[in-house]
Amino acid sequence: MHQLAARLRRLPPSCGPVRLVGIDGHAGSGKSTFAGRLAEALDGAPVLRLDDIASHDELFGWTERLLAQVIEPFGRGTTAHYAPYDWRTRRFGPPRALPPAPVVLIEGVGAGRRALRPHLACLLWLDLPSEAAWARGRARDGEEQREFWDGWVPAEEDHFSRDPSKPYADVLVRQLEEGYEVLAGPVGDLGPHQDVTHREGPAAMW
Repeated sequence: MHQLAARLRRLPPSCGPVRLVGIDGHAGSGKSTFAGRLAEALDGAPVLRLDDIASHDELFGWTERLLAQVIEPFGRGTTAHYAPYDWRTRRFGPPRALPPAPVVLIEGVGAGRRALRPHLACLLWLDLPSEAAWARGRARDGEEQREFWDGWVPAEEDHFSRDPSKPYADVLVRQLEEGYEVLAGPVGDLGPHQDVTHREGPAAMW
């Protein structure tokens, strides 16, 4: 994980002074956990979770809000302010500051959509098939979220059919029993050793 973090730090800024890194994949694929570990390897890099940007009424119709609240301020080198959505009360909360750090992670389904890719320094895809990811997500969220998942699955299928992310990923990330396997994505180049599989073990992470 630290090697991946070092490579991300060396990328040129993509959005003002920020190296914006997208972490995309199917719901339930493990994006949040991976983003948290990568943020730690980046010495506490900020993580913007798209669950805070989306809403019940706009599962995928949040592009303009993200551009206005986050991308445009970063492009000017200023602190972004976004209003996180509360999925229980179904309301947007008070604005939350997001500073233009050297690396900022954007994690969530749709982080690699075409409207965002020009602003990304790198796009990572959590490479777990949709059915396996959705089954894991349903098991995680339990019966109380069953109705939500019944609506989410077709919405996600529709989104990725119109605006796929995986074909544009620089890096594919596969979760192992212990750690992750990190591979070059369809458009990625991991450098001189891109044919080598990098694994995270109990004591050290790639």
